[in-house]
Amino acid sequence: MTIAAIETSGLTKSFATASPDPPHLMRGVNVALRSLARLAGCECAGGMTTRGSVSIRGAAVAGPVVVAAIASLLRELLANTSAALVLVLVVVAVSAAGDRVAGVLAALSAALSFDFFLTVPYYQFAIFAREDVETAILLLAIGVAVTEISLWGRRQQSQSGRREGYLAGVAHAARMAADGSPTEDLVATVGRMINDVLDLDDTRYDPSSGHTAEQRERPVLDHDGAVRWRGHVVDVPREGLPTMDVIELPAGRNGSGGRFLLTASSRVRRPSREQLQVAVTLAEQVTHAASAVRRDERD
Repeated sequence: MTIAAIETSGLTKSFATASPDPPHLMRGVNVALRSLARLAGCECAGGMTTRGSVSIRGAAVAGPVVVAAIASLLRELLANTSAALVLVLVVVAVSAAGDRVAGVLAALSAALSFDFFLTVPYYQFAIFAREDVETAILLLAIGVAVTEISLWGRRQQSQSGRREGYLAGVAHAARMAADGSPTEDLVATVGRMINDVLDLDDTRYDPSSGHTAEQRERPVLDHDGAVRWRGHVVDVPREGLPTMDVIELPAGRNGSGGRFLLTASSRVRRPSREQLQVAVTLAEQVTHAASAVRRDERD
């Protein structure tokens, strides 16, 4: 069950039990929400595609208009406040299923539809009653707030998934090192992981530890996750990774396992401090493998 399905089903039940709205309106709202939930399920399964994004945004505009139009036919039975709550339900569904643009479009559509269909004078974009003005403003504000909360939740979920992936990668590299895997295999695996974590153009391993005068001018990703270049710390979130030269990442605890040479020249990358620290932790595993190989040779 998707996030949209959970939220919309629960909210629909609460509206159905809390207000005396006509069943025809609630059936129409349920149909619209199920359609949005199906769209959300497709997007969650395969990512937000261009076609899916257009569909969600179309529903964001049309959904509140349809619901408000139906509610306008039932003015004698349905209070404006109840109709506004139903419109909020539609906005919540769109926000859960779509992106920021879709949520804001739904909030605007809900506020304008409420004005056009449900306030005096009807079928005009004008509001005279103070209560209706407040309701329309609240519709817009709640819609935007729900959209931002939904996006924040998705970002937190995405970050949690990335952290889980980082931990799994580090654990895998540590197991390879502890099991005494061949150094070549460990180096290749760690290099691929570092390349993926930092989204680099290329990652190469250099087993040597010495430096020429030219190599000493290279930027270095230190053990604390900071990138240092020519005597100062690079502000990676603002400036991005250096693109004019390869970046050295010492391998092993004290750089005794060689170094990885990181290339990020095709475009500016701005990895987080957490991603940089994950790359450092991965590189540290190479020394363990080399030590294990040396022990095997002595035995």
